[in-house]
Amino acid sequence: MINKNKIRLQTKLTILVCTVVLVSLLVTAYLIGSKAVENSRAFQENKVMDIATTISHTKLIKDGLTGNGPVEAIQSFTSEVQKNTSVQYIVVLNKNHIRQSHPVEERIGEYFVGGDEDRAYEGESYTSLAQGTLGESLRAFVPIYAENELVGVVSVGILSKNIQAAIFQTLRTSYIGIGIGLLIGVVGAFILARQVKRTLYGLEPEEIAKLLSERDAMLESVKEGIIAIDDKGEIVVANQAASQLFYQAGVMENPIGKQVEAYLPGSLLKQVVDTGEPSFNQEQKLNGIDIVVNRVPVILSGKIVGALATFRDKTELTSLVEQLSGAKAFAETLRTQTHEFMNKLHVITAMVHTKSYDELKEYTAYLSDVYQKEVGAVSRLIKDPVISGYLVNKLSKARETGIHVELTGEKPLPWLKKIEHMDKIITILGNLFDNAVEAVRDQKNAQIEITINYKDKHFYFDIGDNGPGISAADFEKTSQIGLSTKGENRGYGLYLVNKALTELGGKLQISSENRAGTQFHVMIPYEGETND
Repeated sequence: MINKNKIRLQTKLTILVCTVVLVSLLVTAYLIGSKAVENSRAFQENKVMDIATTISHTKLIKDGLTGNGPVEAIQSFTSEVQKNTSVQYIVVLNKNHIRQSHPVEERIGEYFVGGDEDRAYEGESYTSLAQGTLGESLRAFVPIYAENELVGVVSVGILSKNIQAAIFQTLRTSYIGIGIGLLIGVVGAFILARQVKRTLYGLEPEEIAKLLSERDAMLESVKEGIIAIDDKGEIVVANQAASQLFYQAGVMENPIGKQVEAYLPGSLLKQVVDTGEPSFNQEQKLNGIDIVVNRVPVILSGKIVGALATFRDKTELTSLVEQLSGAKAFAETLRTQTHEFMNKLHVITAMVHTKSYDELKEYTAYLSDVYQKEVGAVSRLIKDPVISGYLVNKLSKARETGIHVELTGEKPLPWLKKIEHMDKIITILGNLFDNAVEAVRDQKNAQIEITINYKDKHFYFDIGDNGPGISAADFEKTSQIGLSTKGENRGYGLYLVNKALTELGGKLQISSENRAGTQFHVMIPYEGETND
């Protein structure tokens, strides 16, 4: 259920579009305003500087400051200029910072206020923003020279509030246009949100996301490949497992949107659409890969609107059977050993009860000798009881068939710390040993040599036989899944070995010569622990 308190999609879209429009307009207003302020300030600075420069070169001003003319003429002249140029004040200072002109005549003869005129007395022309008797103003300072001698300074100013008023007047039209744009944006956002909601059939995003998530989860949670077509034979759904299997078969293109008959010839999905007849567990070849396929029609309101197929690589199914067979063989080995151990205990118990001590001595000596040959040698080299017990049973069965097995090694293999790796290690050892036994089965002096070592957290397992070896052509077959020189429905042992080694991060090397036997060299990452 969707939470009723959550904001609806239509409201979200309206707010989002309005926010985007508002932010865009605000940024535009800021940029326009900043540029307008900058241009207005530059214009006013240039204006007051130009007026101040002109006054500084006026002869009447120079004469009034040097005594060559009436000083009162300075006030009348600057007042006329101030009136004609719309500046707030023009103040002429003598060498002692005393005002010789001012908009308020009572302040003539007083010291200049602001403290920012000193640089002008050093011969610099500049503008500044400072607080004066008339308020904060933008003022320009220009030194006045007479016969190369500084005789005073002229300051021309415009009040800051007048500059701001001019800027606002400039921006007023822009702000009106921005307001109209915002209003249009709000109306457009509302209309757009309603249209989007209608297009989505009234569903909220959470509802759509939930439906899609459930669909994707169902498709990807299964290991079987799944494809679906519409009533025109176009592929509309293909999960990841299907794409991977297509890639293995050499079909690289994305299946979505392709015609199924062209993309997967012989899939028979179009036939299911036409007939409405399902089919189950059908074997089919896909570019040389054997797959098992189920096909069913998709029916909506009593009408066939498409078809769906699930399929899986037959090799994987066969591999699962092989792994289950290996687990079953391992359990059978343990059961056999337990049964054999109980039989030996019964024999010993009977000898003790009948006081057949001489026979008991001979029997225990025999058991000890067998233990040293089989169990003892394995136990010295493999400390893990599961691996050790499994290998003991394999060696025992091999010797029963007349195969001589020689087991050597230097550093013993400790207990396996990561018990979850046990089945993979058993798979590797068991399949390689079975391959060696199979290779020497028809040899007169059948021999198998096994070397076990543990070094730098790695398990090194070498097994060699004196069988007929593997020819170059047959060697190529052993690297392909399901191919074997032993007949059909064989050839999965080495595939399982390679798969287990890949999962463990191990390596396998094979060397063989015709009629000179085969050697397998295995390196497995192995984290052990001591149990003394």
